[in-house]
Amino acid sequence: MRLGFHASHEQIAPSRLLTDVQQAERAGFDMAMCSDHIAPWGTRQGHSGYAWGWLGAALATTQLELGCVCAPGQRYHPAVVAQKIATLAEMFPGRFWTALGSGEASNEHITGDRWPPKEERTRRLEECVDVIRRLLAGEEVTHDGRVRVDRARLWDLPQVQPRLIGPAVSVDSAARVAAWADGLVTINQPVDVLRDLVAAYRDAGGRGPLSLQVHLSWAPTREEAEAIALDQWRTNVFTEPVNWDTETPEAFDVMAEHVGIDGVRRSVEVSEDLGWHRDRIAELASVGFDDVYLHFVGQEQAGFLDTFGEHVLPALRG
Repeated sequence: MRLGFHASHEQIAPSRLLTDVQQAERAGFDMAMCSDHIAPWGTRQGHSGYAWGWLGAALATTQLELGCVCAPGQRYHPAVVAQKIATLAEMFPGRFWTALGSGEASNEHITGDRWPPKEERTRRLEECVDVIRRLLAGEEVTHDGRVRVDRARLWDLPQVQPRLIGPAVSVDSAARVAAWADGLVTINQPVDVLRDLVAAYRDAGGRGPLSLQVHLSWAPTREEAEAIALDQWRTNVFTEPVNWDTETPEAFDVMAEHVGIDGVRRSVEVSEDLGWHRDRIAELASVGFDDVYLHFVGQEQAGFLDTFGEHVLPALRG
């Protein structure tokens, strides 16, 4: 099992996040990942830098493997996504992967185009994956469907093909991405849900490594850990279709006004006890995950990185 750092662009300015990922490498993390958003999940998070520019800087100034969750099809044309993937993979062979998702309205509504129903978004994603794979293989691609491509070609191709990962939170989604994905990434949920999700992916023929992102909050006291989680992640507790279809940070703020710590605990692993975090991460990983990315939901990462680097990562590896 490898242990990674989740770099949260929605919560931290890109310049600061670059120093954070460099500190994560020094602290002993094996890799890092991020998501590509244009807006945060709530106004208190307050940031959302351009992930792809940041990724180039992070890959150039660390030796970490990095990945990014991205949604082609509306905000990004799939040929543009393919070119971004190919460029980073050519510059940093074997160190970059991309998870391709169907997106959320909070990021995609900016185009002014209609936000499609879930099934249509999924079919659009599948077309985009096909286009991106063909371009990465060196083909000239013309396609006329939910997305349109006219004689696109990539002129700089990576020597090592980057993995295209399937992001999934539900059992149904895990089974569906198995048709095209080089691996699976999901988030912390009850162990029985994770077990069913992994089984659905593998039973549908899903190949490649399994990755888990764990949202957590730690501080020296329980009160501090709870306060951090409530302040920063109360807007992120909503499930589908609310998280898919809500368009603005301000709307998430309104919906989260009455969310308390018990609601946040359903999405965030909260404790002041490092031993508890170690055991909980190990329990979640035991479902069969090869890679686990830790996301401390606070905005000040330094204390978490050094403390977990010294006390939690070695214990998990041991």
